[in-house]
Amino acid sequence: MKNKLYLSIYLVISAIYLLITAFNQEEMVRVVKPFLLPILLVAVYYTENFSTKKILLTALTFSWIGDVILLFADRGEIYFILGLVAFLLSHIFYIVLFNKQTISKTISNKLSFGAGIGLIVIYFSMMITTLGPKLGSLTVPVVIYAIVISTMLYFALKGSFQWEAIPNHSVLIGALLFISSDSILAFNKFYKPIPAASLLIMVTYLLAQYGIVKGILHLNQKK
Repeated sequence: MKNKLYLSIYLVISAIYLLITAFNQEEMVRVVKPFLLPILLVAVYYTENFSTKKILLTALTFSWIGDVILLFADRGEIYFILGLVAFLLSHIFYIVLFNKQTISKTISNKLSFGAGIGLIVIYFSMMITTLGPKLGSLTVPVVIYAIVISTMLYFALKGSFQWEAIPNHSVLIGALLFISSDSILAFNKFYKPIPAASLLIMVTYLLAQYGIVKGILHLNQKK
């Protein structure tokens, strides 16, 4: 039951973090942010072993590295690029995680699944079409990142049609929130400033990580 305790602690600390973010307490934000993902790492660590546990821990670790690096993004573009790489690796491990988690169950509702794939393609196309002219030297890395996060969402969608029931489809919702967070960050940086962008990015991001972790732990709980 330790993992449930740590998941609850994560939500409480995240709420505090979002509160200080809303009040623009930058110094406190920089202090608290590095301690958020480690709580989820501890929650997973204290869960009984399951086949994809190390993959989940690795994905969370790269996300945490990205969190820390992006704290220094205002000091130079290199920090943004390194943060992008860390999150790119995190998404790749989430793709592997979702794929390995999938059970051999036929997708019965192929119409809904196909519609979901169509929406992912539309999202990717709109992102590239809208942001492409604004990216400059970052065009290639951002396009690669968009491909990876779209692929991550695809495997979360596919899993949602194949896995046993997860409360509120939390893995798929987590993946959607993760893409929302990345999209807000991208539009805010490359297109035009978004009001309360920092708060919106972190609300969606923190809930995304929580949803994915909670869903994967639920799928692997001992019956």
